[in-house]
Amino acid sequence: MLQLRSILTVCDNTGARKGQLIGIPGSGNKKIAKVGTVITVSIREADPNSPVKKGDIEQAVIVRSKKEIRRVDGTYIRFDDNACILLTGSKSKDPKGTRFFGPIAREIRDKGYAKIASSASEMY
Repeated sequence: MLQLRSILTVCDNTGARKGQLIGIPGSGNKKIAKVGTVITVSIREADPNSPVKKGDIEQAVIVRSKKEIRRVDGTYIRFDDNACILLTGSKSKDPKGTRFFGPIAREIRDKGYAKIASSASEMY
């Protein structure tokens, strides 16, 4: 579970390294975001000469969370960091990057992000 101003690792090859959660669009009164939630991030660190610059506002989906997730079969899964992947648009489920680093939660595939799930190196 992430809340406003949480710092996330950007785990794709767009050039962004860190992002800060600044909004949860369409959530109404909800203040937290979980794995699979689309969020708005402000880029806090980026590589030089990359298409994504520091201070840009982007849409992203959360793919890893330190807070454990309960699955339907009763098991729990948690990760070492909070991570997201940048998306091409606000209503789109297409990723901006082409490679994804680190493990990705299986819930991402269940939420309809097929391109992210098929390109991921590890699914847990």
